[in-house]
Amino acid sequence: MIPPRWRPALDTRRAASTLLVVCGSLFVVMSATSVARAAIARDAARSRWAEMEAQREVARGRIAADHESPRASARGAPVLRLMIPRVELDEVVVEGVGESELRAGPGHMIGSVLPGDSGTAVISAHRDRHFHALDRIRVGDTVLTESERGTIAWTVTRTRVVDADAPALHSSATPLLVLTTCWPIRYFGPAPDRLIVEAIPITGSGKREAGSESY
Repeated sequence: MIPPRWRPALDTRRAASTLLVVCGSLFVVMSATSVARAAIARDAARSRWAEMEAQREVARGRIAADHESPRASARGAPVLRLMIPRVELDEVVVEGVGESELRAGPGHMIGSVLPGDSGTAVISAHRDRHFHALDRIRVGDTVLTESERGTIAWTVTRTRVVDADAPALHSSATPLLVLTTCWPIRYFGPAPDRLIVEAIPITGSGKREAGSESY
């Protein structure tokens, strides 16, 4: 039998334990919901990309692509496929870098060119989602992009870490692919820095030159 003088302390401990269990359960549910929403958005982007690929195959023979101006894409629309074989990264990139776009996949920065055009193409993604493999990328790695510009092979020429608030992007007169994500990859809380990966086309990769563009 519990002495009466101990009962208030026991009741307090029980209440605290119950509160911790409830809070933990809510956190698990919220995390699971976020992961599920991201998975649904990612699958939708991949399905839409497959549909667009099929449509392009039908229309490819009718389009004079060599001199066609790039089409503007709606926010969230799939615009290209990004692959880095050595780190096993394979993602469909959507237009825009807002939270809803980055939930579906890496985002192409609006205002930057598409990979293959003259200029800087910028692709960003969350470090704990679609770009979690970038901590293993190295200079010399091959990056592949598939889009209306064709399939282009790139080689990584530079990786650097900069302060999250520091200006890190620059325009280029020649095709340049830039991948960005927060750094360190495995960091609890808001990451203080940003990883910048730069790549240039591999000569003879079959890319189609487009008109000069910059941002």
